[in-house]
Amino acid sequence: MHLQSNAGRSTTIPQTRTLNRILNPRMIRTLVTLFAGLLGLAFGSFLNVCLSRWPEDESVVHPRSHCRNCEHSLAWWENIPLLSWILLRGKCRECRTLIGLRYPVVELAVGGLWAYTAWAFEAQFFDRGHEPPVFLLAIIVIVGQFLFYWLMIALAALDAEHLWLPNVITLPGIALGIAVSFITELATGRNFLVSSEPLRLFGERVLAIIVTAGVLLLIRWLYWVFRHREGMGLGDVKLIAMLAAWLGLPATLLAFFIGSMLGAIAGLIVIALPATRDEGQGWATTKLPFGTFLCIGGIASSLWGQPIIAAYLHAMGL
Repeated sequence: MHLQSNAGRSTTIPQTRTLNRILNPRMIRTLVTLFAGLLGLAFGSFLNVCLSRWPEDESVVHPRSHCRNCEHSLAWWENIPLLSWILLRGKCRECRTLIGLRYPVVELAVGGLWAYTAWAFEAQFFDRGHEPPVFLLAIIVIVGQFLFYWLMIALAALDAEHLWLPNVITLPGIALGIAVSFITELATGRNFLVSSEPLRLFGERVLAIIVTAGVLLLIRWLYWVFRHREGMGLGDVKLIAMLAAWLGLPATLLAFFIGSMLGAIAGLIVIALPATRDEGQGWATTKLPFGTFLCIGGIASSLWGQPIIAAYLHAMGL
């Protein structure tokens, strides 16, 4: 019996230690992040299908993925996110037509942002040992964050390529943003349901939507008064309202500031181009995708808004 007991300990204990080393929190966090990144690449690939077909009012399900130039149906290995574009050297295998940079950029952006989100949430939330209901709420918050980045990249690409910010994304995005904000409050563990917190949060989000949308409507009206032409579409107004629903007022104002700075830089580049200088006033009528810059600002504000705002308030002595 003694020998059997020693034998049992000699095999079980090392196996347990090995399992503990494999399933330690850092390893789990790494695996979750890797899975989120790969899932993001797949959803980024699907987003590319949507970006190619939505403007043409085509189904995103049928027909199967194909070259837009020669109609060549893609084999499975030509549909691997990011890797296929590299293997094909950015060209169609049949007609050698260039595959735009938008495809790998969108896939990499969605994959990278989803991986970062999973890593950050794992660090700040899951290691704290919350109860299962709160843990499930946190999962919903992460999925909501995934959706936010997916929508931001979709709108940024659509505006950059087509100067189009469809209502079918921005208007439901406002409602989704408010809903995810409520769930985020629940996931913090505060006594959210038995206090005035729901009403306060709803009021803050509505105020943020009114203020930010009102600012853009005012800018749009002033541009019309002084230039007698439209300088900003209503799609931009709905987009900033969507950002306000997701991010709140301070972070949305930061997103607007970042987007405006990017837009100003892009405008200076357009003015500096020889072609626009030769056309005289041609640069003044060049349309820039402000929605794209605003989406980039929204993503940046979502990622780093809190420390940026805190640093600004500290510098101002507030």
